[in-house]
Amino acid sequence: MILLTSSSNTTENQEPSASFFLLHEKIRRWVWSQGWTELREAQEAAISPILAGEKDIIIAATTASGKTEAAFLPILSKLLDPAHAASCVIYISPLKALINDQFSRMELLCDQLDIPVYPWHGDISASRKRKFFDEHKGILLITPESLESMFVNHGSSIAHILEKTAYVVVDELHSFVGSERGCQLQSLLRRLEVTIKRTVPRIGLSATLGDMQLAADFLRPNVQNVDLIISKSTGQEIKLLLRGFLEKEPLGEMDNEDIALQHQSDDLDIADGSIYAISDSVYESLRGTSNLIFANSRARVETVADLLRRKCERNRVPNEFWPHHGSLSKELREDAEAAIKDKSRPVNVVCTSTLEMGIDIGAVNSIAQIGAPPSVASMRQRLGRSGRRGNPAILRIYIQEPEICEDTPPSDSLRSDLVQSIAMVRLLISKWNEPPRKNGLHLSTLVQQILSSIAQYGGITATQLWQLLCGDQGPFSSVDRQMLVELLRVMGHHKLITQSSDGLLLHGAIGERIVNHYSFYTAFVTQEEYRLITGSRTLGTLPIDRPVSEGSLLIFGGTRWSVISVDTQKKVIELQPAGGGKAPIFGGQAGTVHDRIRQEMYAVYAEDEIPIFLDKQAINLLHEARGNFRRFDLSNNAIIRYGKSSLLFCWIGDVIMDTITIMLHSRNLKATNDGIAVTVLDISPDDLMEHIRNILDSKGVSEIELARIVSNKVREKYDQYLSDALLYQDYASARLDVSGALQCLGKIVNNNSFGGPTL
Repeated sequence: MILLTSSSNTTENQEPSASFFLLHEKIRRWVWSQGWTELREAQEAAISPILAGEKDIIIAATTASGKTEAAFLPILSKLLDPAHAASCVIYISPLKALINDQFSRMELLCDQLDIPVYPWHGDISASRKRKFFDEHKGILLITPESLESMFVNHGSSIAHILEKTAYVVVDELHSFVGSERGCQLQSLLRRLEVTIKRTVPRIGLSATLGDMQLAADFLRPNVQNVDLIISKSTGQEIKLLLRGFLEKEPLGEMDNEDIALQHQSDDLDIADGSIYAISDSVYESLRGTSNLIFANSRARVETVADLLRRKCERNRVPNEFWPHHGSLSKELREDAEAAIKDKSRPVNVVCTSTLEMGIDIGAVNSIAQIGAPPSVASMRQRLGRSGRRGNPAILRIYIQEPEICEDTPPSDSLRSDLVQSIAMVRLLISKWNEPPRKNGLHLSTLVQQILSSIAQYGGITATQLWQLLCGDQGPFSSVDRQMLVELLRVMGHHKLITQSSDGLLLHGAIGERIVNHYSFYTAFVTQEEYRLITGSRTLGTLPIDRPVSEGSLLIFGGTRWSVISVDTQKKVIELQPAGGGKAPIFGGQAGTVHDRIRQEMYAVYAEDEIPIFLDKQAINLLHEARGNFRRFDLSNNAIIRYGKSSLLFCWIGDVIMDTITIMLHSRNLKATNDGIAVTVLDISPDDLMEHIRNILDSKGVSEIELARIVSNKVREKYDQYLSDALLYQDYASARLDVSGALQCLGKIVNNNSFGGPTL
């Protein structure tokens, strides 16, 4: 375990707090009663601007650094002022569990101050909600979906209910930026201010924000009036260990009969035997303490939790390992949450991203990550769960890589999961996070917000919709008047809306049914899975979040397949076996990898220095990766041959890689984005380079034309109601980057020997 960074905090010779005495006396007494000897950096800086209430504010600080108190100590001081005693504060959270947790914490304080606190989400009883309607003051803790429901079902009363809103606090701000749900939230905040006819100060809280200016623009689009409070303190030491493992057949892990007897026969359906070694390492390192173990997928969570539980049973010790993921029932998730909160006994929770943020589970001893982290921001968020109260934050990363043989594809020989993880750790240490991709029309959410606005007002004109939702300050400012008119026309065609003789837009027959269904309040849709078939045989199901079209490649069940057809209505993809030797194994994660990560990966390959946080096996794997990088001469070659295929190495993020892949499809080439490279079947490097030159000579094709090629464009909740033209524009705006792709390809052609990316 290697110490990477240490705390930069110091309290020596600290200046006396001037801001503290701006707080109300009751708040100061509460602070003293907590035994605090000083305010933290963000808390000190936030008091004066929040009390002034003249600007929006973003507070960015590490997990467990007191962000919530930084916002609410001055907010509650304001509410204790007799002039603001009838005011309301809206706290918006992405998670119901976080609302429940914050309610428990805030109620203890607010009871002493005689300030009511109201939790509001789908699990809260109607009688408790009515209390807020009766009083409409105090602290309202609510999700975006419940706020949407309030606008839809109580539209005529919203102006009265929320007229005294003094602040809006958005917790876990990073989780909203760039998403459909985030666009819904922007729309709701805009509609709130239009309804009560005044501006309400907005306060965003987050531990991980990659680009503060993008975050500020998200909090209030197109208006630069935001104070940024960024804590410079690390607040903790970080200790890290990255362990490498070779993927093997299950029996290959069992070196003798005694070990084989430890694993029951029903364990042997696990395809990758190295998971046994990882589980054993996790057991030996973590048992006896409380930790979070992130396993990236629900299937892997169940596998790891089951293996660890069985090991406890075989060793005749109490089970300390609990699964936690979104498919489990609410009761099972809450049992695991309660168990790890209870510090009377050690508990390890094996989870997906469900415990990455949200409820305060208290300090855990360490974080384990099985597989490459989904993102640097996610890794930072997870790490923040460990190392509180002056203890170091501890992160153990377990990476599996395939064994290399004669016909192993170059992409697997480069150990991309290992190198990606190393690159992400280096970026974590340098304090870099992925900035959100701010492009995107979000037309699906605009459909929802049009229907919701009609429900709120009982009818609305097209001009009023434009002023409310689009225009300079609207959340859909990228949608021009012509596009809005086209969208309204299409919604009318699908009977979502209708227009009265006086021009008022009303719900159509289908629109009324949609709005009256409980599922309407969410802007997002659970990702659907496609059924994979070959002939009359079903291979299984797979969530598809990357561009898929005829001739593209998929990896499933350890075999490479070529796509024959995509039925987006039935969610069926028909496959046939593809040539090219042994199928490569997917590297990386389902999420979109940022440009900066791939550039850092190139730097890792090109260097000789060995990171100090690698174990012996990981060092050996890195040596292999670098040896193969040099064997393929990837510092000088962007295209290499593999069998009858060519691999294109761009060292750029997935948005541009996907765009390049579709560009090649537009020239009738069979290409797929395999993460570290674009694989193009049945073509030589010289011929592929000629195609790239032709793409550049023709200035490529437009993003709209490329979007036509992609079969699985219907992804968001109301995409099915968009016309083809609108769907092409919406997909292209969010998922394609032609100018970036042309710039990347131009560098490859101009150099004729790549020379690596610009870091």
